[in-house]
Amino acid sequence: MWRSRLLRFRSSHTRSSQLHSKVHTFQTLTPTQHFRSIPLFPQSNVFRFFSSTSTDSITDVEDSNNAVIPDKNHTFNIGEIWNQGVDEVKNVFETEAFDSENPNPVELNHEVDVEELDRVITLLKSEFNGSIESSLDEMNLNLSEEFVVRVLVSENVSGERLIDFFKWAAAGGSSSSNEQVFSVTTRSLDVLVRAVSAEMKKKVAYKLWDLVKEIGEKGDGVVSTEVLNALISLFSRLGKGMAGYEVFDTFGDFSCVTNADSYYFTIQALCRRSIFDRVGLVCERMVSEGKLPEAAKVGDVIYYLCKGGMVKEARSVYLSAKETQQYPPQPSVNFLISSLCDRKKNDADSVHFALKMLDDIETKKYAIKQFSCVIQALCRVNDIEAAKALLSRMIDNGPPPGNAIFNTIINALSKSGDMTEAINVMRMMENRGLKPDVFAYSVIMSGYAKGGEMEEASKMLTEAKKNHCKLTPVIYHTIIRGYCKLEQFGKAVKLLEEMEEYGVRPNTDEYNKLIQSLCLKAADWVMAEKLMEEMTKKGLHLNGITKSLIRAVKELEEEGKGAKEATVAA
Repeated sequence: MWRSRLLRFRSSHTRSSQLHSKVHTFQTLTPTQHFRSIPLFPQSNVFRFFSSTSTDSITDVEDSNNAVIPDKNHTFNIGEIWNQGVDEVKNVFETEAFDSENPNPVELNHEVDVEELDRVITLLKSEFNGSIESSLDEMNLNLSEEFVVRVLVSENVSGERLIDFFKWAAAGGSSSSNEQVFSVTTRSLDVLVRAVSAEMKKKVAYKLWDLVKEIGEKGDGVVSTEVLNALISLFSRLGKGMAGYEVFDTFGDFSCVTNADSYYFTIQALCRRSIFDRVGLVCERMVSEGKLPEAAKVGDVIYYLCKGGMVKEARSVYLSAKETQQYPPQPSVNFLISSLCDRKKNDADSVHFALKMLDDIETKKYAIKQFSCVIQALCRVNDIEAAKALLSRMIDNGPPPGNAIFNTIINALSKSGDMTEAINVMRMMENRGLKPDVFAYSVIMSGYAKGGEMEEASKMLTEAKKNHCKLTPVIYHTIIRGYCKLEQFGKAVKLLEEMEEYGVRPNTDEYNKLIQSLCLKAADWVMAEKLMEEMTKKGLHLNGITKSLIRAVKELEEEGKGAKEATVAA
């Protein structure tokens, strides 16, 4: 497929203020030049962003707030997507222009009637309500590929009018009076798709797709991979995921070969509309054929898949990219690690894969968030040994762990009942110059209280008082419950009284639970009433059920005394 350099025309009798300019000669394009370098449009206005009609505008784009948008800021910005789409169209048509059978430069000598060109462009720009085809027939145009291309690259002509003109020209135009008859070529179709794709209009996009299907069904080999990719990208930006998938599904029918962009644009289109059942099939085929896009786009694909909960597919893409030395951008890798460590899934296999991914991070100094995420996930799947090993690795090679990572491991060890190792990790924390916070003390005390080791829990409370002037309700609640569990209510009440000394005010729930324990386990309604009076002085109110419980215990004791006295008297 050869492509020529397109030049603008300028005649000596045409004013420079006109929207199009004219020249009568053509330049030569060497075989090694890229189609992207062809100046189809003036530099000040690369694509036509506005239409001469007002019936179809960019506001026709469907609301895709519920779609999975690959914006890293998690916001839908139509301007950004528009600009991305323009870049995508440019990239789609960035193909090498050469003829394998003729390595020499291709020189174009077709002449174009400038006056005829002006008449056609004026007609297409006008708000003419009649039949465009009949008006074009009356012009008796001498059509050539160059003439059609010059019309297609004209500024400020609506995409719908360009499609109508192209269909008329492809049908033979007014061939009865013409010396030359236009036949559709890959080049002319490429230019049409590029021009129309710059407009974010659903109606025009579907009309263009119908035309491409009609041309492709003839089996002339005119439809190219680049044309289909551009259509998929267009439907993606319009939020028409299934339409994009329909285009992708016709590659075989039109004898076109999919490439990396074909898969990328299709996955993008489907994910934007959350059509994940089709995404898995496309992704699997892309990996099996080894047609991954460039590293940055691989990162986008990973982001799309993770955002849609397709972590296994994202993992497969990552492995395939790694095998071909196409390492995705670090933000995408970070997002994959976070998705693999999702607390809602707690999949041990995914967590251990995330652990291996940490080895691929080059700059570990700034990867503290990823290491922390993996350690938390390892603790959730009860692989504490792997978490401790990773902690040791961080201490030796970085990134340096902070309080949060130490606390995560201390908490996991305390819940598992391994209090000796929990204390060892806390001492390791202190040796690194980090001060254990209140949370570290509270989880260790909770572990001791759970095992009935209240003496050790009391020692931890004493240490916490020395290191922190203000404690939390959780610490006291934990140790008070431990004493109540062992029915050591005197110590529990004493702790309740000293709470305010360390900046903690007992709340209604704390009093309520302690009073219930006193009544149910110790039948000590006297102490219960005393605590209730303290609550009243502090402006706290005991609920009716607990008050009834105190009265019931008191009445039972009085009845017992009465029965005992009656027995003695008898």
